[in-house]
Amino acid sequence: NGYYKISRDIKEGDPEYDPIAGAYSIYHAGNGGLTSCFVGTGINIFKGLSAGANLNILFGQIERETQYTFDDYLKVFHNNTSEKLQISGINFNYGLQYSASLKNSLFINAGVAYTPGKYYRSNYEKLTNLFSGYTTEDTILYIKDNSKAFFPGTVTAGISFGKRNKYVAEVDYSTTKWSEGIIQGSAGYLADRQALNIGFEYIPDKFSNYSLARRFEYRIGCRFERNYLMINGEQVRETGITAGLGLPMRRTLSKTNIFLDLTRRAGSPEKNMHTELYLTMGISLNFYDFWFIKRKYD
Repeated sequence: NGYYKISRDIKEGDPEYDPIAGAYSIYHAGNGGLTSCFVGTGINIFKGLSAGANLNILFGQIERETQYTFDDYLKVFHNNTSEKLQISGINFNYGLQYSASLKNSLFINAGVAYTPGKYYRSNYEKLTNLFSGYTTEDTILYIKDNSKAFFPGTVTAGISFGKRNKYVAEVDYSTTKWSEGIIQGSAGYLADRQALNIGFEYIPDKFSNYSLARRFEYRIGCRFERNYLMINGEQVRETGITAGLGLPMRRTLSKTNIFLDLTRRAGSPEKNMHTELYLTMGISLNFYDFWFIKRKYD
């Protein structure tokens, strides 16, 4: 879940300037997001080949507000639009992976995953008001839509190569036909998403008894993506670079993960699209335990 706020002033000489309306300011704000929780299981079909499935629970709410305020408010009314979208439901995704052990502790893994398209329960409201400094608000548009949202299927394929407890390099590709998606308030803004991710992890000495830093898992990666957003008839391009650390806990397989991600989103200035550059920081905890095998005495 997140929050954003953007404002712009449109003056004479700006490509979006309208001589009839005059100078004005644009304000965008939003908050919320969608949360996904999952439970998964897997089986070994035969040596090296395994299959798995996840039950995903999706829920959340997104709110957006857009406001236009005009310098010449005596001639032009201000405009305010607010939107609220709620989505919830469940879905499954499935995976197949093949693993092969090579000489000198080397290994190679290849896998494919599929999430089928799914309709979700949704509630959408949109309200547009006109107002000025000397009149009361006037509602010119109100929409309430309870039709279902459709999230299209996603296919992901990847391969990794490495040396056990030392290093691993990974590449994966995913695609989603978001042009077939149905999300209230997003008509005309969805395009097919394609993403290529490349990553590398290195562990100096996983079993070092003298240096904690040598047991850390050092990670770096990059991605190249054609985003699912279509703005002014052009698909948004996205690139990013990520660095992270895996911090192992003593006497257990559990670990703490920390990452930094720098992302750039861009489009053509000719289409009145600007470039976004933002930094994301995160932390996660991975807990490992044997549920059905316990020591009789601790």
